Amino acid sequence: MKDEFNSSLADSQATAVTPLTPEQFDTEAYADYAAGLDARCKAFWEAPSGVLVYRRMRVKEVFAGDCRDMEHSLHWQLGALKQSMKFKADIPNFLEPWYGLGTVASAYGFGYIWEKDLAPAVDGKFASTAELLAAPCKPVAETEIGRHTLDMVEYFLDKTKGRIPMSYCDVQSPLNTLSNIIDSNQFYMDFYLDPDSMKKAMDRTADLLIDFTRAQQRLIGDALAKPGHGFASSRTFDGLGMSDDTITMLSPDLYVDMAVPAMAKAGDAFGGTVFHSCGNWSDKKADIVAIKNIRMADGAFSKATDPGANPTEGFADTFAGTGVVLNARIVGDPELVESKVKELWKSGMKLIVVTYCETPEEQAEVYDRIHAICR
Repeated sequence: MKDEFNSSLADSQATAVTPLTPEQFDTEAYADYAAGLDARCKAFWEAPSGVLVYRRMRVKEVFAGDCRDMEHSLHWQLGALKQSMKFKADIPNFLEPWYGLGTVASAYGFGYIWEKDLAPAVDGKFASTAELLAAPCKPVAETEIGRHTLDMVEYFLDKTKGRIPMSYCDVQSPLNTLSNIIDSNQFYMDFYLDPDSMKKAMDRTADLLIDFTRAQQRLIGDALAKPGHGFASSRTFDGLGMSDDTITMLSPDLYVDMAVPAMAKAGDAFGGTVFHSCGNWSDKKADIVAIKNIRMADGAFSKATDPGANPTEGFADTFAGTGVVLNARIVGDPELVESKVKELWKSGMKLIVVTYCETPEEQAEVYDRIHAICR
């Protein structure tokens, strides 16, 4: 039972799939499959405790160069949806109109740098938070990437007849967005030297995020799977999922006082906050659970998933009885997943275990072990 990160992999959480065109994909069969699992999801979401298993089908090409081509992206994702039906799970996979980390950053005038076979990077930096506030900005939907993302949503809906669950694009928290477009040498100093500007920048960025998410929400309609990118999602779940990885760079007091209010503002507009961070955020788990109207928190719990994964200690005590779902990503063999779940589970928990088993047979074994533990 090894738990170590494989640095030779392009994406440790990815699955190899065969792309399918919309004509090759059985839309109605997947719609019926997803609807059946959504009934389980609804019961879990409304219950005070319980467990679900999600076999995530992440395709590395979708999160690299092929995200630029909406047709290629859809074909990869349809292949993933079909393959997912072979794996025993409680939560259906969904379509994602994914375009990198700079969606809201585009409102401040930053375009994308596209390198061959790579996900896009954000082009440019402000020298300080005050400089950002002094610069013009516009709604994300009026930017090149914003318009393209909405076009991608419409394209996906058209090709799947609006019958397949679909999430928002990947949206970063206000903290993550600002940390990408303000020079790092000054950004972290501004929390101390210019806190008023920092709070204003966070709040403005939350408003831009809310505005663009509402635009996606209106388009996707009843097909919307929430909380979205990177999270186990369902049309019966609620909340807005946001990547907040910069949390690992801040002390707990700075994070709670300066970053949480803007993220919670964005989350509240869509039924509650849903948190994700890569790396080890275990020192702030109590602060995360205490966020007003938080619905779910996501983290990695094996080194095979993330070399800086969270230790399991203390999470059960922190999350049990709160109603907050812990979305635990665990790459590993059945023995490793079982050991981690035993450490994470406690009566009163709401736990989603995200697995990446290589075969349907292994997935069935892991699924049964998880449900046996979390009774």
